[in-house]
Amino acid sequence: MVQPVHPVSAWPDDPVPLALDTAPVPEYGSGSLADLLPTLAAGMEVPGFEPRITELAPADRNCVFLIDGLGWEQIRAHPDEAPFLHSLLGGSRGGTGRPITAGFPATTATSLASVGTGQVPGVHGLPGYTVRDPESGELMNQLRWKPWTPPHVWQPYPTVFRLTDAAGVHTAQVSAPAFQDTPLTRVALSGGTFHGRLTGEERMDLAARQLAAGDRSLIYTYYSEVDGNGHRHGVDSDPWREQLATVDRLAQRLAEQLPPRSALYVTADHGMIDIPFDEESRIDFDEDWELRAGVALLGGEGRARHVYAVPGAHADVLACWREVLGDRFWVAGRDEAIAAGWFGPSVDERVYGRIGDVVAAAHDDVVIIASVNEPNESAMVGMHGSMTPVEQLVPLLEVRP
Repeated sequence: MVQPVHPVSAWPDDPVPLALDTAPVPEYGSGSLADLLPTLAAGMEVPGFEPRITELAPADRNCVFLIDGLGWEQIRAHPDEAPFLHSLLGGSRGGTGRPITAGFPATTATSLASVGTGQVPGVHGLPGYTVRDPESGELMNQLRWKPWTPPHVWQPYPTVFRLTDAAGVHTAQVSAPAFQDTPLTRVALSGGTFHGRLTGEERMDLAARQLAAGDRSLIYTYYSEVDGNGHRHGVDSDPWREQLATVDRLAQRLAEQLPPRSALYVTADHGMIDIPFDEESRIDFDEDWELRAGVALLGGEGRARHVYAVPGAHADVLACWREVLGDRFWVAGRDEAIAAGWFGPSVDERVYGRIGDVVAAAHDDVVIIASVNEPNESAMVGMHGSMTPVEQLVPLLEVRP
């Protein structure tokens, strides 16, 4: 069933309790990560695609450089560390820049699947960091792909890369060698040829050569360490700023090598927010008897939780989570979240049971950690996942030669 899509324009002030219709639902269909590759494919006249981000002019050769964890707001806030990327926000240097929305939740596995398949989370079926597998009843980590699940059963749709390659477009991914055969790559980013390179400089140079290798080309390249340093040290830390400066130089290096009739699009999978280490900001599910009551499994991540109730307890769990968290989180039942369009205009039947009985998305600077069951994730400084602008808005920066 297709549900209405809510605009992302009106960010909520601070309603108490938070009404679900104040949640700024991603711009699925016209301005989300899932809309980028179908728009580029349409511009190369690949059958079956129509432009969704209508202001993007067609190009014969398209390169997408995805920087993990670098949101629109982070670029805006750091002009000194990222002078090249910052210059593109306003459309200088021959390019244009605007924010688009990541999709919900704003997390890597979900966003990469949206990018690569051109499908929304409710369709491609990776609607969170960890979600319940209805077949086994276990939590499935969709980034690490544990426990093992047949990839193309979990996500059966062909990637845009596969469809462009089949249409005769020169298609390639340039990334770290370790990503070549991962299940997430197979279901989200495969198609054409994979080229593994260790350093960012090697990736940029090879991406430029691959871009020039076809009369029509679709090239994808990726950099992860901005995200890694944000999680470990926070987005206000010196190590994070150093990585931002590094990736800024890499983007400029690639832009300066663009061949004729090409376009470079710099984007990201999500933004990030630093969460203070205090009890008010970090609510520990493993130590909170109210939030644990009636809960069989806790999925998702700190700022975008999927909550799976024991049979017959979902209404009580929803009421409790709303009472405890409702002024700091948008808290919805599964059907409410689906009807509000959080996971896209529609949700496939196979995906329905993967979504929590209760879905909680953070509005304030707060997370729900699980110190016992998720010690590594609970110790992170930088977090993401929800629908606030700092997490949800990602750059779409365009450069043409």
